[in-house]
Amino acid sequence: MATPKPLPGAGGPLAPFFAAAKRRELVVQRCDGCGALRFPARELCSECLSRESSWVLVSGRGRVLSFYVMHQVYHPAFAGEVPCAVGVVELEGGPRLTTSVVGCPPSEIRVDMPVGVDFEDRSEEIALPVFRPAG
Repeated sequence: MATPKPLPGAGGPLAPFFAAAKRRELVVQRCDGCGALRFPARELCSECLSRESSWVLVSGRGRVLSFYVMHQVYHPAFAGEVPCAVGVVELEGGPRLTTSVVGCPPSEIRVDMPVGVDFEDRSEEIALPVFRPAG
């Protein structure tokens, strides 16, 4: 029997994010005070210090800001997936997500490469956003 991949906690402040991901939608927080987009969820806006925010749908388009290629297996559930790429994707509007970059060999990933969101089902309740080369 294969080792299952670890699952993130889908409750707490990120519950709206995970609920949207299960619907194949990408959401981030938007400050109700100044409109700045942010991720991960946090209580205060780093731009204006407002405590008021809403979850908003974003396009899922962005660019690879940085990435690294994992060659070592740190968890047995990922043994068949190395080498794999983990990247920081900057979304349109500014928020950044640390995520998997999939859909191409890691050797083809480049900084500033345009990407778009896709979703990987991890369980009946959890889907995670991953990013693929755009176009």
